[in-house]
Amino acid sequence: MTRFAHNGGIRIAFEDLGGAGGDPLLLITGLGTTRFWWPDGLVAELVGRGFHVVAYDQRDAGESARGPDRRATLPVKALLQRAAPAYSAEDLTDDAVAVLDALGWQRAHLFGHSLGGLIAQRIAIRHPRRVLSLATSSAVPSDAKGLAVLRHVRLARLPRFARLHHPETPRGNLDLAVAVARLLAAPGQHLDESDVSEFVDREAAHQVASFRDQKAQSRQIGAKWYGGPLARITVPTLVLHGEEDPLLRASAARAIAAAVPGARLRLVPGLGHFLAREVWATYADELRTLADRAG
Repeated sequence: MTRFAHNGGIRIAFEDLGGAGGDPLLLITGLGTTRFWWPDGLVAELVGRGFHVVAYDQRDAGESARGPDRRATLPVKALLQRAAPAYSAEDLTDDAVAVLDALGWQRAHLFGHSLGGLIAQRIAIRHPRRVLSLATSSAVPSDAKGLAVLRHVRLARLPRFARLHHPETPRGNLDLAVAVARLLAAPGQHLDESDVSEFVDREAAHQVASFRDQKAQSRQIGAKWYGGPLARITVPTLVLHGEEDPLLRASAARAIAAAVPGARLRLVPGLGHFLAREVWATYADELRTLADRAG
């Protein structure tokens, strides 16, 4: 059931995924996706490890509020442009804290994937007293800005995302999700409709869809960070990254781990940018170990 938190006038949608009474864990999703893209199987593994799991839609995605409408631009251009952003990266961290407040959680463990991993880093910097531990997956380091981000990105993959065009129909949404998942998968990994249909079905039930709004994605990735460096993070930190990630190089994970004092790096063989079922149990084990260290 959808609930809403409020950061000023911005409404943020979130959902309790189960495990009440366990250790509080907030899931932060990636660019252009909704909370419905967290696999049920991964959530079940996390609940089974003793976590109380909650996920939310970032602003400009899912059932959360949309930002001001502006001229469309490719997300990668929004990352590099100097034009005034629609909102700041600090605003994105404050959205997450608004969810914690709505839940009555004074502190929580954070697990962010892709752009969500970047936001999780910044929450730990801006709101250190609200964070028990930090886990990032397939994320770029917060310290990298502008052109420095691109050294971690496999640029040859980006034009293939821009060429994806599918009708805004139920069939088109499913075909788009499959196409995106395959672009994010490790080389040689086979993905089909069964790997994404649960996400698409849940989005359809809530009348939302991922990857459709390029303006919204540009606003998300164009949000500028004015906060401190990764060296300010003091909570136990785990950096996860697939060795076969076709979108982000492992150098991104190494940079995060090198910058955060005491961070642990885990490179996962055979994993791409898509959270495939083969790693759900491994990730859940890693987060349990991290939370126990924090405890």
